[in-house]
Amino acid sequence: MEKDPLTIIEQAEDHLIDRIAENMHTFGMPSTVGRILGIIYMNRKPMTLNELSEETGMSKTRMSQVVREMLDVNIAEKVFEKGVRKDLYDVEQDYYQTFITLFSANWSKVVSKNKMMHKKLNRELLTALEGDLSPEAEVKINELLKELKEWLDYYNWISRLIEFFESEEVFKHVPKP
Repeated sequence: MEKDPLTIIEQAEDHLIDRIAENMHTFGMPSTVGRILGIIYMNRKPMTLNELSEETGMSKTRMSQVVREMLDVNIAEKVFEKGVRKDLYDVEQDYYQTFITLFSANWSKVVSKNKMMHKKLNRELLTALEGDLSPEAEVKINELLKELKEWLDYYNWISRLIEFFESEEVFKHVPKP
């Protein structure tokens, strides 16, 4: 028995939405975010919170939280459509841009947190170095300061990598098909 073409289309879209949800999980995002991103993406036009709630079976309150999270990481945007009174939300249709946005958002947070930690630990170790130390403690502090310098270099490299992606320079080296 042959499947109805509409059933095949719905199943294919559901599979793609599931993949997008799994991919979002890989970026450290809740799969719910990926599911909503996939639903809007497959809809190919902006959707309201009510439409998203109906599509997912989630409450409008929960949907609002998920959409807010998507707005915070720049993978969704509120859009205006003439004649529509409710807020509409859309997502980037370019997979590459979505990847860059998620990569940049996640790693920028990591870089920021680690640079702050570096500053704090570096200051504490330098202060400790000024005290009355045993030779072993002085060696250990200097080793830790060296390690912190390498750590900072690593996070500065990640910052440059983020810039490389955001500038789209990456596509000169790894072209889109």
